[in-house]
Amino acid sequence: MSLTPSNTRTPMAAVDRAWLRMDSPENPMMVCSLLVLDRPISVNHLRRTLEERLLRFRQFRQRIVDTGDRAYWQDDPSFDLDNHLHTVALPGKADQAQLQKLVGDLNSTALDFRRPLWQLHYIDNYQGGSALLIRIHHCIADGISLVRVMLSLTDNTPEPVLRKMAVSPNRPAPKRSWLQSTLHRAVDNIQAATYQTQLFIQSVREDPNYPAKLASTAGSVAFDLLKLGLAPFEPETGLRRPLCGRKHVAWAKSLDLDEVKACAKALGGTVNDTLMCTATGALQRHFAAHREAIPECGLRVAVPFNLRPLNQPIEILGNKFGLVLVNLPVEVQDPFMCFRQVQENMNRLKRSYQAQVTYSLLDLFGRGPDALERRALGLLSNKASAVLTNVPGPMEPLYMAGAKVTQPMFWVPQSGSIGIGMSIFSYAGTVQFGITVDKNIHADPDEIMAYFQESFDALSHVALAGRRGAIERKAS
Repeated sequence: MSLTPSNTRTPMAAVDRAWLRMDSPENPMMVCSLLVLDRPISVNHLRRTLEERLLRFRQFRQRIVDTGDRAYWQDDPSFDLDNHLHTVALPGKADQAQLQKLVGDLNSTALDFRRPLWQLHYIDNYQGGSALLIRIHHCIADGISLVRVMLSLTDNTPEPVLRKMAVSPNRPAPKRSWLQSTLHRAVDNIQAATYQTQLFIQSVREDPNYPAKLASTAGSVAFDLLKLGLAPFEPETGLRRPLCGRKHVAWAKSLDLDEVKACAKALGGTVNDTLMCTATGALQRHFAAHREAIPECGLRVAVPFNLRPLNQPIEILGNKFGLVLVNLPVEVQDPFMCFRQVQENMNRLKRSYQAQVTYSLLDLFGRGPDALERRALGLLSNKASAVLTNVPGPMEPLYMAGAKVTQPMFWVPQSGSIGIGMSIFSYAGTVQFGITVDKNIHADPDEIMAYFQESFDALSHVALAGRRGAIERKAS
C-alpha cells in the first residue's frame, strides 16, 4: 500500500485521550486478541492481508504526539510494517501451557510509543497449526470495535479474497485564527441550542408529559452518578493485591452455545445471565479452594457496555462505550438462587444510565489535567475486583489465509489497581472463556478456568432438573 505520509496533526478525541493516559507499567492499556489456526499460514499472505485490510484505518499508520495539554494523531514518517509484524516459533511439541506463557509475556510488555501503537506476532508450531496474537492500544478504539477490526482480517470461506480497500481518510480540521475558532464554536453552540429547542418543542407537542419525563431522566442520571460516587470500595480479598505488571493468561475448553441457550431457557433468563452466573460460580470455587472467607456483600466487576450500534460499519475508530459495575453474588451458594440474583442485578443495570454516566466522565477526564484523571481512576478502580467482558462474535467459522480459526480469544486491559480481566466470547456455536491475572494476585488462572466449566455444569444440572420436575408435575 503506497501512501504519502502527512505532517498534519489530528486532535485526539477526549475519551481516547483518557484511555491513553491510563497506561501504566502495572496495566498497559492494550486490547489483546489471539486467533488459534488449524494449520500454518503464509507470512507473505498475512502481510498482504494487513496491508489491504488493517492499514486502511489510518490510526494503524500513525503515532501519537503528546504535547502535555493535548494529544494528536500524526502519520509516522518512518512507518514500516516490519516494525509491527513479527514471527516466532514455539519449541518442540508445544502445548497450550507454552502458548499461554508466551501470550502472558507479550501481554506484560508495553507497546513502543515512538511508533503506531500495535503489534502482531505470528506464532508457528502450535499443535500442528499456528496462532496470531494482536496487541492494540486502547486509545485507538474500544474492545468491541477492535475485535471487529481483527475479525475483518478473516474470510467466511477457506478461499481468501483480497481486494484493494479504501483507506480511511484523515480529515484534518482547517487551521483557524483564535477569532475564527471562537466564532466557530459560538455558531456551533447556537446551532446546537436551536436544534435542541426545536426537538423539545416538537416533543412537547407530540407528548404533553415530555417535560416531566425529561426531568425524570435527568434525575435518574444524577442519581446514578451519585450511586457510582458513593459505592463502597471493594472488600479486601486475595483478588486485590498491589500489582507487579506481569500477566498470566489462560483459557478454558469452549462451551457448547446450544447447551448454554438450553440452560438459559430452562431458567427463564438470557444467555448473558447464564454466563455471568457461571463466572460467579467460578469465583465461588476459587474462594472455597483457598479457604478464604467469601465477602458477604458479593464482588463487583466492571463490565464494558457498548454504546455503538452493532450493525454500524466500523469505518471510524475510537472509544464509544461506558462501564457499569455489576455485583456478582458470590455469597449465594445455591446455583438457582445465584442465577436469580444475577438476573435481578442485570435487569436493574439495563434500566440505569451508568454506562452513559461513565462515558461522560471519561470524556471529562480526557479534557482535564492528568492528576485529576489519575485520582478519579484510583477511586473508581477501588470499586471493582475485576473487569469482565462479554462480546457476541460471528456464528459461522472464519478463515485466515485459508486456515480455519478454531479458537478466538481476547482480553481487554484492566485499569488502576484492578489486576484481573475475564472475557467471554461467542464464536461458531461455542462460548470461549479466558482470563488474565497479575502475577501478584494469589489466583491460578488455569484453576479458575476449570472452575468455570464446573460452575456451568452445576448450573445446567439444576436447570435441567427443574425443567424435568416441571414436566413431571404437569403430566401428573
